[in-house]
This record gives sequence, structure tokens and C-alpha cells, in this order.
Amino acid sequence: MMDGVEYPTVEHAYQASKTMSGAHREIIRLKETPGQAKRYGKIIHIRSDWEDIKGSIMYDLLEQKFGQDNFRRLLLATDDEQLIEGNNWHDRYWGKCYCDRCNGSGENVLGALIMRVRDEIRRESGYKETDREHKYQ
Repeated sequence: MMDGVEYPTVEHAYQASKTMSGAHREIIRLKETPGQAKRYGKIIHIRSDWEDIKGSIMYDLLEQKFGQDNFRRLLLATDDEQLIEGNNWHDRYWGKCYCDRCNGSGENVLGALIMRVRDEIRRESGYKETDREHKYQ
């Protein structure tokens, strides 16, 4: 959900949040796949405050996604693993690029945000770092 509108995926909502145009947001919402939404998000007029707010928007969307039981269980099953948005298309902001040229370089902001959501879910559920026997249902 973003601004009272339900989107099919986090990618759809994230791309739609790049613009203030209701028409462009609706076009993105109706795209069949996350990839199509992402491609359309690259050609729209980006809101002026985008660089300042994109991280908090992604975090809010990830909280919604991992607030759903099935996704929460999958996330918690990662235990303390470092989560990396690996790619080979040179996205070194959201992930780490593993092409021959980049060799695993990148900020991995998406991985860090997902791990932050995981930590928040643990805190809210009373999980203790030393409690390795704790299992989530």
C-alpha cells in the first residue's frame, strides 16, 4: 500500500512513489510484472525530493511486505545471514554487482534495509540474539 492505493508488488509501489503524477502511478500499478514497472519508472519525471526520501520509502514498503506471515517466516529463517542484493547489471547502490568489472562492489542498501526489518521484527517479538533455540511459527 502506498498513499491508500494497493500495488501488486513492492517494486510497483516503489516505482510509483518516484512521481507525484496520479496518471503515471496508475500506469505503473497496472504493469503486469515488476520488471515492467521498473522500466516505466526509469522514463517518468522523478519528483524533486526523490534522493532524500527513496530509502525511507523502500523501508516502509519492506516493512509491509515482511509484516505478512509468509514473508516474515521466510525472512526470520535467514537467521543472522548477511543478505545481499546480488546482481550483474551494475546496481551498486541497492546491491552488489558481481560482474567481472565490479567484482562484488556495492553499497547493498536493499540488503541492509531488509536486515534492519528483520532486526525490528525480532525486537517486536522478544527475540534475543543469544536465543538460538527460538523458533518462529
